Amino acid sequence: MLLWVGLGNPGPEYARQRHNIGFMALEAIARRHRFSPWRQKFRGLLADGSIAGQRVLLLMPQTYMNGSGNAVQPAAAFHKIEPEAITAFHDELDLAPGRVRVKRGGGAAGHNGLRDMQRALGSPDFYRVRIGIGHPGHKDRVTGHVLGDFAKVDTWVPPLLDAIADACPLLAEGNPEAFMTRVAFLAPATG
Repeated sequence: MLLWVGLGNPGPEYARQRHNIGFMALEAIARRHRFSPWRQKFRGLLADGSIAGQRVLLLMPQTYMNGSGNAVQPAAAFHKIEPEAITAFHDELDLAPGRVRVKRGGGAAGHNGLRDMQRALGSPDFYRVRIGIGHPGHKDRVTGHVLGDFAKVDTWVPPLLDAIADACPLLAEGNPEAFMTRVAFLAPATG
C-alpha cells in the first residue's frame, strides 16, 4: 500500500494558491483514476483506489500546511505504512514553473509542510514530488508569491496536472525517473 500526500491549506480561499498545487495534483489523480469519494479521516480528506495494481491512499491534510504531519502520521500508523512508501506532492520555489522532480529523503528546504511531516514521521525518508512554481526573484517576495493565486497567464497548470495524473502509474510502479520523463514529455516546463 502507498500513501500519497498532497500538501496545501484547506478552504476555498486557498484553493487556487501556488502553495496548494499538491492538493491540485491529488485531485487530478483521484479524478483520472476514479478513486473513491473524498471522506474525512485522519484530520484530512482521504480517498482510495488502485493505480498500476497498487492500492493507493490519497490524503489531503486539513491541518494547514504547518501541521501536515498531524494528519500524515496517524494515517501511516493506522495502515502500517513506512516512510519509504509515502510520497508528498508539494510546491517547489527552486524549480521553474511546470518542472517536476522526484527525490527521496533530504531536508525540508524551508518548506514547512515537509518539515512537519519529517517531525511527525520521525524520518525524512519519504519521497517528494517537487512541483515547480518558480521563484519571485527576491526573498522578501516569497510569501506573497507562494500564498498568491495562480494567474490567468499560468496556462501551464492544467496541462501539468493532467500530465501528473497520466504518468502517476509509473510512480506507483516505483519508477520515478520514467515518471519525470513522461511528465516532461506531456507538459514541457515554461521556464
